[in-house]
Amino acid sequence: MKEKILEILTDIRPDIDYTNETALIDDGVLASLDIVAIVGEFNEEFDVEISVEDLLPENFNSVDAMVTLITKAQE
Repeated sequence: MKEKILEILTDIRPDIDYTNETALIDDGVLASLDIVAIVGEFNEEFDVEISVEDLLPENFNSVDAMVTLITKAQE
């Protein structure tokens, strides 16, 4: 799953080093439009529904946080 998330993120913003960045939102690396695109791709790729309540910075600050978010959404 982590590899697929990295692939999606790289397709959306290839200029970011996702493996080393741990504050994608807090540091302003990803913008709100990036998050909208990412959530759309996650919903489609992983057959989940990420809700508005899930759109918190801590859920998108790192790849590991996104893995956790999708895993919870799949339950």
